[in-house]
Amino acid sequence: MPPLMLQWRPLHITVLSLAAIASTGWAADAPLCPSQQTQAVAHSPTATPAAPAEPTKEEKPSGAIDTHSDHATFDVQGNASLQGNVTVRQGDREIHADEIQYNSKTNAFKTDKGLEYVDPLVRITGNGGNYSPTEGANFHSATFDLRQRAARGSAEALQMTPQGVINLKGVRFTTCPKVEEAWEIRAKSVTLDTGARIGEARHAVVDFQGVPILYLPWLSFPLSNERKSGFLYPTIGNNSRSGASFSIPYYWNIAPNADLTFEPIVYSRRGADLGGETRYLSSNDHGTIAWNYLPYDNVFNSGRSRVKIANALELPGNYRFSIDAENVSDTHYFEDFAQGPEGTSTAFVQQQAAVTYRDEHWKVDGQVQHYRTMDYTLREVDRPYARLPSLGVSADFGWGPAEQLRYGFESEIVNFHRSIDTIDVVSGLRTCTGPAPTPCVNGWRVDVMPEASLNFDAPGYFVRPGIAWRATQYQLDNTLPGEDRSPSRIVPIASFDTGLMFEREAGSHNQRRITLEPRLMYLYVPYRNQDQLPLFDTGLPDLDPVELFRNNRYVGADRVGDANQVSLGVTSRLLDARNGRQFLTATVGQIYYITNPRVLLPSQFLDGELVPGETPRTDHRSDFVAQVALTAFQDWSADIGLQWNPQSGQAERSEVNVQYKPSGQSVINLGYRYQRDVLEQAEISSSWPVSDAWNIFVRGIYSIQDHKSLERFAGFEYRACCWRVRVGGRSFVSTRTGSSDTGVYLQLELTGLASVGSQSDSFLTTAIRGYVPADSSIRQTQGP
Repeated sequence: MPPLMLQWRPLHITVLSLAAIASTGWAADAPLCPSQQTQAVAHSPTATPAAPAEPTKEEKPSGAIDTHSDHATFDVQGNASLQGNVTVRQGDREIHADEIQYNSKTNAFKTDKGLEYVDPLVRITGNGGNYSPTEGANFHSATFDLRQRAARGSAEALQMTPQGVINLKGVRFTTCPKVEEAWEIRAKSVTLDTGARIGEARHAVVDFQGVPILYLPWLSFPLSNERKSGFLYPTIGNNSRSGASFSIPYYWNIAPNADLTFEPIVYSRRGADLGGETRYLSSNDHGTIAWNYLPYDNVFNSGRSRVKIANALELPGNYRFSIDAENVSDTHYFEDFAQGPEGTSTAFVQQQAAVTYRDEHWKVDGQVQHYRTMDYTLREVDRPYARLPSLGVSADFGWGPAEQLRYGFESEIVNFHRSIDTIDVVSGLRTCTGPAPTPCVNGWRVDVMPEASLNFDAPGYFVRPGIAWRATQYQLDNTLPGEDRSPSRIVPIASFDTGLMFEREAGSHNQRRITLEPRLMYLYVPYRNQDQLPLFDTGLPDLDPVELFRNNRYVGADRVGDANQVSLGVTSRLLDARNGRQFLTATVGQIYYITNPRVLLPSQFLDGELVPGETPRTDHRSDFVAQVALTAFQDWSADIGLQWNPQSGQAERSEVNVQYKPSGQSVINLGYRYQRDVLEQAEISSSWPVSDAWNIFVRGIYSIQDHKSLERFAGFEYRACCWRVRVGGRSFVSTRTGSSDTGVYLQLELTGLASVGSQSDSFLTTAIRGYVPADSSIRQTQGP
């Protein structure tokens, strides 16, 4: 009897797919090695159908199964044997085999020979198997390759339920290519829920270079690129202050808009630090809470802790509420746990809560602000005042053609408070006496400044005359006998600011544009004796081209500098004529005093120590300032700043930063910083690939003034296609007394096992300006 050629009736079966396998914390695709890229292409079936068009009446209903084979034989019961290039297709899912048996009674497929299952996410091959719409499928000695990421594995047995749950026994998994199986995960059993896209493994062992390095009795992981709870990269380190350390963070994906990273660190000398960070985000609110808690520090002989809260809440009507607060258990905390001299030099931690309002014309800022002093060597007179509370209101309006008349005001009311141990416990006498104002004073300050200006702008020039009137009133406590408790100050301000702009084309094809921008500002502020006023928040800022053209040389409202002066400056820029990109800018400037300033910051006595004030000028010129910035010029960039004192013939401040950056991983930084009688430092940092697999990292900061190294760091990275290792060593000043800390760290990263940036990545991007981790373009930050 000749074989009958029939088209199968539709069989409605459960959709089967093996989604992307990932281990604990997987969320970002690993970069494909060249061998894996070839392998992934080879695994793509040529017969994969394109996305179907809209169904028509002639098309088969969704879920229909088509079969194709070279030969098909049927018996009288409807059972069939398909031979030669057999393909069973349902949508974009296919089974390929040389021979398949079909049972018409159970609608089951079976083969004892090799078969292949392919869907958009996975390719599975097995040495025989069966499928039933009521019992699912079984594959023997199965191997699988994930088609949307570089990952593959094998299982002694693979069973799929009709509900889309895949159970594997005797599993091996890796993201490495076959030619370089550097690491793999071995698990007794793995369960993959393709509907929920969640997987679980039990009794898993991580092998690296054939050596077991980690055992996990249970782990959960995602089957997609979505964030998933799990462990992140561990870090092993050692330093001279805390001893050996080990950290293995755990990431908890609480919700799509919230997460928590638990970061315990075990120090061999100090104990266990239970640190962590949580983040949250909503349509009108976002923030972070970070903490560290060491129940008992065996070195410090006490508990240690730190907490930092940052939150911003958008309120109706252009209002916003924000919190930025940090506190630590003791003043030595950052010395013991900071990761470098930058953290050690933390002088204060701030606690601030603020309510703000913004619209086109109005700005309102209300806040409560307090500081805790970390620098125990700091004089009490240098410790900042708390603002308990403060309210600032300002407005800006325009009137006339093009709103050339601008008018408005700035105002602020603040209650300043600072606690100083001013009473000698033996004699009972006050110890912070001295010339007024004393550092013991607390109190309220009200400052109001209405202002108006004309703004005439046109191509090539601007003219801006302006006037202002500033009134300040105090109500003070803790004043000395005879001191005014309600001092005040009223001062008018007049200015005339103008500038020109010239430009011309440059370059062989006029592809460049050069500008010349001279600027002149005359400022007049009459002298007012302000020696009776306290110093709550006022000081002299660093002089730069911006400060040349301000109407007060001080920051803070406690002093208004008298002025009868002319500020002169000139800026030149080199631009791309096509898009306006800036290649080079240079600015020089100076103030010429018609009358030398008489308002000066006073000297003060604190506990018998003289705190020097401001030195009066004897010539009629300010310091000369210059800035040069080179950007985007053949991988080079540079910033140079100089403040030169013509009276002494010496530099007051200077800074030079030069960077060569041909790529994100290839960067060299050179820096020099100088401040007369304060510091003189040189710095070098670099990340440089010495081959396709090897990177070196270095950083050094040297105090020329003290003839001492402040920080030294050197490390290397070896990067294979499916793993990398980093080793580094550091020595840095860790206390304010100048003692140093040394440490080493080791970190092994297995590609695909985590996606939150590692601690070494975070350190390198901070320490080496311009450094970008090699896989940052594909790394997905696990956050809301």
